Amino acid sequence: MVKTAKSGEPTITRHLTPERTDCPHCGGPMRADDANPRTVHTLAGITRLHLTVRRCHQYGCVARRRPYRPEAGGASVLPRHEFGLDVIALIGALRYTEHRSIPEIRAHLVGRGVTIAERTVTNLLDRYDELLAVALADDRRLRTLLGRQGRVLLGVDGWQPDVGHEVLWVIRDCLSGEILLAESLLSARHQDLGELLAAVKAACPVPVAGIVSDGQASIRKAVAAVFPDTPYQRCPFHFLREAARPIYEADRHAKKELQKTVRGVRGIERTAEGRTDPAADVIRGYCSAVRSALTDDGRPPVEASGLRLHDRLTAIHESLGRAEEKGGFRPNSGSGKASSTGGLEATLDLWLPVRTAFAWVHQAAHILGLEAPPGTVIRAKLGGLLGAMRRHRKAAGERAKGVDHFVKVSRRYWPGLFACYDTPDLPRTNNDLEQAFGSHRYHERRATGRKGASPALVLRGSARLVAGLATRRQKVTAADLAGANPAQWKQLRAALEERRQRRVERKRFRRDPQGYLKDLEIKLNQLSLPA
Repeated sequence: MVKTAKSGEPTITRHLTPERTDCPHCGGPMRADDANPRTVHTLAGITRLHLTVRRCHQYGCVARRRPYRPEAGGASVLPRHEFGLDVIALIGALRYTEHRSIPEIRAHLVGRGVTIAERTVTNLLDRYDELLAVALADDRRLRTLLGRQGRVLLGVDGWQPDVGHEVLWVIRDCLSGEILLAESLLSARHQDLGELLAAVKAACPVPVAGIVSDGQASIRKAVAAVFPDTPYQRCPFHFLREAARPIYEADRHAKKELQKTVRGVRGIERTAEGRTDPAADVIRGYCSAVRSALTDDGRPPVEASGLRLHDRLTAIHESLGRAEEKGGFRPNSGSGKASSTGGLEATLDLWLPVRTAFAWVHQAAHILGLEAPPGTVIRAKLGGLLGAMRRHRKAAGERAKGVDHFVKVSRRYWPGLFACYDTPDLPRTNNDLEQAFGSHRYHERRATGRKGASPALVLRGSARLVAGLATRRQKVTAADLAGANPAQWKQLRAALEERRQRRVERKRFRRDPQGYLKDLEIKLNQLSLPA
């Protein structure tokens, strides 16, 4: 929506003058040549700024006739912008702490007397992301913060909501929670990630005491190249999820076969519809138990939804059997015993191998979850379990290949599973960083109403993710935004704009491939013409 209302007249007038009156280069006096008037919309009202500009007129000075503007001007408004930094700070707070949509933010600002268009709100939200990201990445601030800690523990992870597009790599300090680097790359190669890790290593004023990440191959190779002697912890959750995948798939297959055989629940429910006697209530209760068991899914890698379904149906079957022995319901009374009995008997051979294999998975999860013992004890316990799995793999029957896969993946993850037990404060998993990704994605969907992830999460993620997480953690004011380095802000804004242009080009090609290629041919032919 464009701005249709006419801006009001200024109600506040401010005169700003440079604090310095002598030239910083030659020391000569600087004259007040002219005043640059500006109209700025702030939360206090429409403000008329009269900026006095000074210049040095000494012959031979390298800064002769160079304008020197008031320092306070940059603390209230950005160059060539109509709205003050306090308005930008309010837009960011409404977006990331109250999850307001763009129309809701505009309505809130209009209610406070700020005449603004929806497109302008979107643009100012981008400025908020950029300014706050630059302010938080200030070298002096990070050096002071990390210097108090004396060390850093890095968490590394990549985020790619859209397959085939950019990957947002984030390197975060696990002790302070500060994001040290966030950069979108077109690939997940370990060479590119190694450059990011090398940049963090060079800029870090204190030693890197440990690193934690998932088991992605590119991250492992990059860490090995840049931090060969640093303790490196690989997330045991990702390890168990990858190692137990065949076993979990076997559990899902057995569950599917069991669900196929459990039939007739709806027919039994119909026999109790419209009845109010106690027997009907009991029938409905057993049918609800069966439905609840059928629809309860577990989460890999430790929770086995198939075994859970089997155990619950077995409990229902035994409960009905006990009631039958005491003279209660008979199988032909519609109690649900017959519907579960056939399924349990038909799939009996599937469950023993799965139960044996999952018992080993649970033991591995229990060993890795211990906190008190040192890494040598955990290493010995897990090594003993893997040895027992190799010796008794035949006990898993048809799932012996799944046990072999578990042992194979364990060997690959082995060097990075025990660093957290010997390095103080090093997290066991990288779930905190992944939860930060999920939290931002949830808040983004809540504010925009999108069902899927927004492309801007990666396109502008290097600024938006940092700003969103920081805003929910602390209150951001106009003074915080004014502390951003102007040169770094322009550099970040140019990089984000270049990335956006690349995305626009890909969209143009999808819309009109022939026209897009024809334009490129014309440009290529023009390059071959003589100057």
